Amino acid sequence: MPHAADEDVYDYGLFLLDKILNETGHSLLAFDDMPRSERDWERQVENPHIIEQLDYDRQLELTEANNCIRQLNANQRDAFSSIMEAVSTERGGIFFLNGPGGTGKTYVYNTVCHKARAEGWIVLCVASSGIASLLLKGGRTAHSRFKIPVENLNAQSTCAIRKESRYADLFRVARLII
Repeated sequence: MPHAADEDVYDYGLFLLDKILNETGHSLLAFDDMPRSERDWERQVENPHIIEQLDYDRQLELTEANNCIRQLNANQRDAFSSIMEAVSTERGGIFFLNGPGGTGKTYVYNTVCHKARAEGWIVLCVASSGIASLLLKGGRTAHSRFKIPVENLNAQSTCAIRKESRYADLFRVARLII
């Protein structure tokens, strides 16, 4: 992670320490006062899809988020706050921003992305078309991101993501999908 925050480096160090202890038949669990890694580094370190999604400069993302938040109007701020509250508490939810073109829906989405990435969370941005996906930072088309088949569709067609694949692991650790 080229742009790792100090807390990520600390947490990864705990993971590596525990890994070394495991090779000798021990674990951090044996030491009551010793902190333990909070992230699932085993899965993340070896998964290029996850590494790609964590390759953001968190400080730069925070600066960008703060700049964007200052420019939100009242309705945008309400939407932003509702989404971020659901994401930060891991309550979950489905949100739909509706309004005519030019009302700042994409601006709110990008503000949420900046803030979530500043927190070190994985955000997957998708859109229905290539042009629309370019408007979202790190955006991809939905059929590309979710491996949605676009040819020879029938009633048995499914997304081509195996549940034990590295790609599925990305979805498991994603905090937010826009």
